[in-house]
Amino acid sequence: MIEEPAYTGFGFSDEEWGLLVGLPQSVLTAASAAESDGTRATRAEGAAGLESISAGRESASRLVAAVAGEIVLRVGDPEAGEELPVIAPEDPRAYAEDVLARAKEAAALLAAKVDEGEAGAYRHWLVEIAEQVVGAASSGGILGLGGSTVSPSERRFRDRLAQVLND
Repeated sequence: MIEEPAYTGFGFSDEEWGLLVGLPQSVLTAASAAESDGTRATRAEGAAGLESISAGRESASRLVAAVAGEIVLRVGDPEAGEELPVIAPEDPRAYAEDVLARAKEAAALLAAKVDEGEAGAYRHWLVEIAEQVVGAASSGGILGLGGSTVSPSERRFRDRLAQVLND
C-alpha cells in the first residue's frame, strides 16, 4: 500500500504544496536580505529564521505543523545543529517583491482551500518568521555595536508582508 503525501489530506496539489512549503524559507531569505549587514549578522538571522520555522512543528495548526515538518525534513533541523546555507539574492528588492507576490498567492490559495483558523495560523507564522529574522541582529553601527535592531528596510519588508497577508 502506497502512503499518500501529507498535502492530499489538506486538499492541495503538489504545486500548491510546493508554494506553501517553499514560502517560509523564502520569507527568511527576503527578510535577511532586506539589509546587508555582513556575514555574522546574516548567519544569526538565518539561525533565527530556521528556529522559527522549526518551532512551527509544535503549532496547534495541523497545516503549519505539517509544512514546518516538511521544511525541516528538507533543509535540516536546528535542534540537531544543522544550519541553512546562506542565500544572497542577486537583487534583494526584486527577490522581496517576488516573495510578496507568492505570499499573496498563498493567502488566496489558503482562503479557497482551508478554514480561516488554519489560513490565519499559516499567515501569522510567516510574519513571525520575518519578525524573528529582522530582530536577530542589529544593523548599522560599527563592529556590531550601536545601530538599530530593525533597520527601516527590514521593517518595511516585514510590514509589507503583514499587509499582503492581512495579519
